[in-house]
Amino acid sequence: MSTHHSDDHKDHPQAPRLRVLLGEVTAMGPGKAMLLEAIRDKGSISAAARSVGMSYRRAWDLVETMNQSFREPVVATAKGGAGGGGAQVTDFGETVLGRYRDMERQACEALRDELHAFADFLADDHKP
Repeated sequence: MSTHHSDDHKDHPQAPRLRVLLGEVTAMGPGKAMLLEAIRDKGSISAAARSVGMSYRRAWDLVETMNQSFREPVVATAKGGAGGGGAQVTDFGETVLGRYRDMERQACEALRDELHAFADFLADDHKP
């Protein structure tokens, strides 16, 4: 199991990263969670992609994967046009994102002592 939380990596650069798999597909992971947060903040997939340094195509692929992986869509989109398009994280998506961030925190807390001990095995320039 791997975990990562935006604040935890400062304390543990070697922190594992949590990925929730559905078969061989990653239903949720650090990049998808970051993208969901950016969509929530920016209101569009293209603006969210730019803000996290991701191509629009990659962001769209991740959104499609997430929407297909869960029993309800996590992102709702509106077609572009004169008024422009847009995207928003659904209420269900907010629930999924919150649960994922909770799992990350719990996993990091559970592994905190082991991560400190494991850091002794790392080269000096990679220790926290």
